[in-house]
Amino acid sequence: MKRVSLVLTLAVAAGLSAQTASAQTLKAIQDRGMLSCGVSQGLPGFSSPDDKGNWTGLDVDICRAIAAAIFNDPSKIKFVPLSAKDRFTALQSGEIDVLSRNTTWTISRDTSLGANFTGVTYYDGQGFLVKKSLKVKSALELNSASVCVQTGTTTEQNLADYFKGNNMKYEVIAFAGADETVKAYESGRCDVFTTDVSQLYAQRLKLANPGDHEVLPEVISKEPLGPMVRHGDDQWFDIVKWTLFAMLNAEEAGVTQKNVDEMAKSDKPDLKRMLGGDGNLGEQLGLTKDWVVRIVKHVGNYGESFDRNVGAGSKLNIARGLNNLWNKGGIQYAPPIR
Repeated sequence: MKRVSLVLTLAVAAGLSAQTASAQTLKAIQDRGMLSCGVSQGLPGFSSPDDKGNWTGLDVDICRAIAAAIFNDPSKIKFVPLSAKDRFTALQSGEIDVLSRNTTWTISRDTSLGANFTGVTYYDGQGFLVKKSLKVKSALELNSASVCVQTGTTTEQNLADYFKGNNMKYEVIAFAGADETVKAYESGRCDVFTTDVSQLYAQRLKLANPGDHEVLPEVISKEPLGPMVRHGDDQWFDIVKWTLFAMLNAEEAGVTQKNVDEMAKSDKPDLKRMLGGDGNLGEQLGLTKDWVVRIVKHVGNYGESFDRNVGAGSKLNIARGLNNLWNKGGIQYAPPIR
């Protein structure tokens, strides 16, 4: 029995030692006084700057929530705009602490890039945007079409699979940047623009006459979008992961920006645990007891962020759909805070 106890003690000590050795990202951010967050070069609803350089969007809010949890200040962020091609290198090199840039979670990315996905901020799927003047009502009518795509994304393979699976021919016209791709489509260099459906709605807003274009009904892929962090720091992985989970759990519990202070006074056991009135769950992450309060007070719960950036309260006006909570017809589901 003593030998078993000694082995367990040594194992626990080794685990704590490894955790301490790898828990460097949070300290580096705290010492720097700022989070470095990789975002898109401008995608309305997800990450885009205004004319004064202020960034907004669903992906931006994830980074703001992380900064709020760490500093109690969502503005302590350096946003680094990245192309699809450069985003992973920026994460691998340490230029950014977290990549929150409408990035699809796939097995190849999860295993070959030295990084981990931390959750799904938006369940998406690839679709097609066409000019209404073409009178096309289904993607199955796109045989022999020319299609504008952005390189360095999952879009190209999905496109090839869809057309091959339906015995249709097509011509790819590829570009490095999203804006370049959209401009080519608008100028008539191709018949169709394809990317994730959420991006189609966002990019359509940039067109001179958005009403002249429509998104076809077919969704041809699964595109779970989420943040990424580097391998090797489990504490940081947990912080980014549980920031998203906190926003989802807050929505499920009815905790909002307006009522979070009042909710924090509740005697309900689940709310006390979540909002720091009971236990030390935040401290186990390396944060404060009121980490969830900080997130919700400064950024809001997941539903508030969704509505403000891409949902009913935004120009995109995208329905919640799959991104609704699990108990409201969607598949957004977070592990419990306990």
